[in-house]
Amino acid sequence: MASITDISHDHLFSILVLLPLESILSFSMTCKKTISLTRSHTLWKSLCARDWGQSTVDAIIASSSSSPLSLDWNGVYRRFRNLDRVSCFNLTDTEAGPSPRASHSLNFFSGCLVLFGGGCEGGRHLDDTWIAHTGNGYKRIVNWQRVISGGPSGRFGHSCVVIGNCLVLFGGINDSGIRQNDTWIAQQDTATTLSWRLLDVGTVAPPPRGAHASCSIDNQRMLVHGGIGLSGTRLGDTWVLYLSENLCFGTWHQSVSHPVPSPRSGHTLTCIGGSRTVLFGGRGMGYEVLNDVWYFDSSQGHLRWVQVLFELTNIAGGPSLARVGHSATLTSGGRVLVYGGEDSYRHRKDDFWLLDVSQTRRMWRRLRCEGYQPRSRSFHQACADESGRYLYVFGGMVDGILQPAEPSGLRFDGEIFVVDLLL
Repeated sequence: MASITDISHDHLFSILVLLPLESILSFSMTCKKTISLTRSHTLWKSLCARDWGQSTVDAIIASSSSSPLSLDWNGVYRRFRNLDRVSCFNLTDTEAGPSPRASHSLNFFSGCLVLFGGGCEGGRHLDDTWIAHTGNGYKRIVNWQRVISGGPSGRFGHSCVVIGNCLVLFGGINDSGIRQNDTWIAQQDTATTLSWRLLDVGTVAPPPRGAHASCSIDNQRMLVHGGIGLSGTRLGDTWVLYLSENLCFGTWHQSVSHPVPSPRSGHTLTCIGGSRTVLFGGRGMGYEVLNDVWYFDSSQGHLRWVQVLFELTNIAGGPSLARVGHSATLTSGGRVLVYGGEDSYRHRKDDFWLLDVSQTRRMWRRLRCEGYQPRSRSFHQACADESGRYLYVFGGMVDGILQPAEPSGLRFDGEIFVVDLLL
């Protein structure tokens, strides 16, 4: 015990911020000195930055009415670790903006929301690009501005990811049912303009598809999996796009490994940091709706799929997890926020789930929703801001008022709302 008490405060602090939470709590009970140190707000603020990211710490400070010096960082850490609720706030503006749509793309890019394409009433595709500047927290979106960018042809069911200082878009379906396999890249010219151009990828590219899933790996590569190919066939292949340093061309490589997720569409891919990407849900070849979880490991040059197993009977509400057309967005601390989608009977969902597949935890937890109650929806899009605390959701298919001329009772939605991970 004497050796611990002889260690300087600064050295003990340096050791503690490297330890897992359980070790810190055990260490705190050794003596008065460690009890005092482990109650330090400075320590818990550092642990918040370590486990949830500095951008999250900055967002907490920015949104707090208290002084940063008076914040209870121990309490913040506990609430974040045991997060059980979110709050929604409707940001829909009465001014002109994107028309109602589904199966579009929505990205948080250079401090703005960027929306492209999608499908609308009558099965028609859209080819418009919109930008909106956002404030911090619950500040309203200033306005939507349509960008005349000469971009990709009209489509829905495409995918678009942020890689470095550009957007990369792949595939999709037009209103004639034609699947695409072209790759586009967009860069920001000014604060309100984007320029799209077709990316040269040579002669090798994934087969045409829509309703696939994609994400950015290491902020350097684009990962694409599955989707609906020619003749409506569901695909199960995996492709990685490598971009040249000058962004003038790209190279597609197919990843072949075993085991692999079964063929599907309407699923999600979410990069959780480093070299790991999480796949969840979708609709399988037999039209069944899936609830399996996989991660794609691209570390040390290896490209392989690993299934993450959960016992759904031990999860409150676990049997309702299966879904297609949902969103799955990376939030603070490398956790994934799953929202909405629909089940095998096309019943749309309005629930929020937190998925954690970190090395120390494997967890599904349903979150309560406070404030604005958004309509149940599927095939919407969502993206988080840089802090990972605020999630923006736009559009999708929602339940409409059943009219004689509308036997399905479905309609496209044009609202946008923000989801706050309450701390």
